Amino acid sequence: MHPPAADAGHAEREPQVGVVVIGYNDAAHVTAAVRSALAQGPAVREVVAVDDCSTDDSAELLTRLAATEPRVKVVRRRVNSGGCGSPRNTGLDRVTSPYVMFLDSDDVLPPGAVDALLAAAKEASAEVAGGLCVRRELPEGRTVPWQASLYAAHAVYERPAQRPRLVHDTLCVNKLYRTDFLRGHGIRFPEGRFPYEDFVFTARVLAAGPRIALVPNEVYVWHVRRSADRLSISLDRAGITNWRARTEACRLAYEILLGAGQKELARAARGKFLDHELRMYVRELGLHDAEYQQTWWDHTRAYLAEYDASDWAYHPTAPGRLIGRVVLASPEPRDLPRLRDLAARPARLLPPYAHTPDGIPTWSVGLPQVTLEPLLTRPVGLLPLAVDAELRPRARAAQLRLRLHELYGRVAQAGPEALEVEWRCRETGRAAGPRTTVGLTGSGGGAGEADGTDGMWSAETTVRWATFSGAPGTSTWDLRLRVRFRGGAYREVTAHATTGAGPLRRRAAFSTRHAVVLVQPYATHSGALALRVAPGSRGVMAVVRARIHRLLHCH
Repeated sequence: MHPPAADAGHAEREPQVGVVVIGYNDAAHVTAAVRSALAQGPAVREVVAVDDCSTDDSAELLTRLAATEPRVKVVRRRVNSGGCGSPRNTGLDRVTSPYVMFLDSDDVLPPGAVDALLAAAKEASAEVAGGLCVRRELPEGRTVPWQASLYAAHAVYERPAQRPRLVHDTLCVNKLYRTDFLRGHGIRFPEGRFPYEDFVFTARVLAAGPRIALVPNEVYVWHVRRSADRLSISLDRAGITNWRARTEACRLAYEILLGAGQKELARAARGKFLDHELRMYVRELGLHDAEYQQTWWDHTRAYLAEYDASDWAYHPTAPGRLIGRVVLASPEPRDLPRLRDLAARPARLLPPYAHTPDGIPTWSVGLPQVTLEPLLTRPVGLLPLAVDAELRPRARAAQLRLRLHELYGRVAQAGPEALEVEWRCRETGRAAGPRTTVGLTGSGGGAGEADGTDGMWSAETTVRWATFSGAPGTSTWDLRLRVRFRGGAYREVTAHATTGAGPLRRRAAFSTRHAVVLVQPYATHSGALALRVAPGSRGVMAVVRARIHRLLHCH
């Protein structure tokens, strides 16, 4: 039964939301998180701050804040849980509001987040409302949206199966939940030290089949402090334990969805593992020692062996599925640099390009059972094209040499005509001047004349250091390319960094704006070419200080 219109209007003005803030030994940030929840305004009835038995000043700071702010309730756990699930459950048990949100102590809610989610939930009579989370890299301040395609516009789904992509957003913090929905279905977080607890919580939410409202508003700021003394659980991927915990969370999420009869969502969850988890860890696999690589490979093969034929048949040429098939086909780690580039976004499939005697494309001569035949019919705008980039720095400029590889005849068939070249600042998002268009010359001597699987098209352009000098301090620039084909088709790509004339070293260069510019080409974790630029005396000093800091900490 719905209340009368007048009463409904009054209810809109009543405090409706409880925000659960959890923290452990985070005195430097926890009060800022709580204040960001309080600053949401009258819609927030209570902020339940759960301290997970901190040994620093966190509890004292929270108690002081609660003395001046009646909406703050402080709960101190007697024993540290070792994870995030238990303190969130503790907070959920204390919430008295009709709706609840979750906030970590080192993050913040941006202005208007609660109002946007609450309005969407009420208007749609939704049990769950979600919005855009942005990852903010600190101290640089660069922001990256999380699962932006889900939150491009307002949307309402009667049930999660209408949008299987929802399983890709495993975060629990960018959402508003109806409290009685969570309690009525017994939806809680895993207790104790269970990394990636939000994977399981989100699966339990989706398995219950809620009505979901999505908004394009920014509702959560996830602070990423990679230089912190103590990395967050999700960022600490140094040991194999982290990968085991992640696969276990993914397995449990799949079983929850399948057990609830949500077959489409369960299959989407397995696809999400291949597209996100597997690609992310493969990009970093080459950074580890041989023992880690073999252990990782064995564990991943055992996990992927649980997949059935329908899991592999769905989008068979998707990079994550191709990587998974290579891992399954080989008992030992192999082709790691090539897999790293395939795991990049967008994907790059580097040579060698093998095929069976009857012309069917395969991964390699050593793994002919991993077929690439679906690539023959995939649209050119979705192909994992490979472009090599070699940068030859000079005093005031550099020559950028680009080579586009053939891919089983598909590139020649599409007719490559030109490359559009752009450098974009990772910190600010701005481009270093307008895009530069350069024509492609085929290996046969003319544009588009290359054929076979070993063909190649090349282009060359000048990179002037003065175009990078507008960014303050040290900055990072990513090379972005667009391959233009006959008839207007195109493919956005990044370029594989090659050393060519020698190793990638930092160089002192000159520009009209700054007397000296330090330039360092380098390969990212995914193998793409990027630039670190330090203009002027301030930039040079920043590089020197960083070098001294590393030397001091190495000894």
